Amino acid sequence: MNDQPMQDDLFFAEIAVLEDALEASHCAPSRLKARIYSSLVKRQQLSGPLLSLNRTKESGRDLCVFEELVQILPVGERAKRFNCCSVCHARILGEQLEHPPIFWGNCPYVAFRRE
Repeated sequence: MNDQPMQDDLFFAEIAVLEDALEASHCAPSRLKARIYSSLVKRQQLSGPLLSLNRTKESGRDLCVFEELVQILPVGERAKRFNCCSVCHARILGEQLEHPPIFWGNCPYVAFRRE
């Protein structure tokens, strides 16, 4: 009987475990990711207005619950270029906690959280 297939399976299982360990050790903390994201959006605002929420949604990007609310409000485009994350408690929690207690979909600060 040939033991090669079983040895191969064990070999690849060990590689998978090592790969997971390496990936976890090279992952940036979610707090750092959140702070970098916030800084990038602030820097982007310095160069000009952000894309409006209407245009953002039309381009295929999903909006968070608060962006959806602002997007459907009967307000001008200038108001719809406002960075909702700048006043959202999810940003504050995301920048301070590794596992922030935020659970709504399409929030970038939820996406940064490590599971």
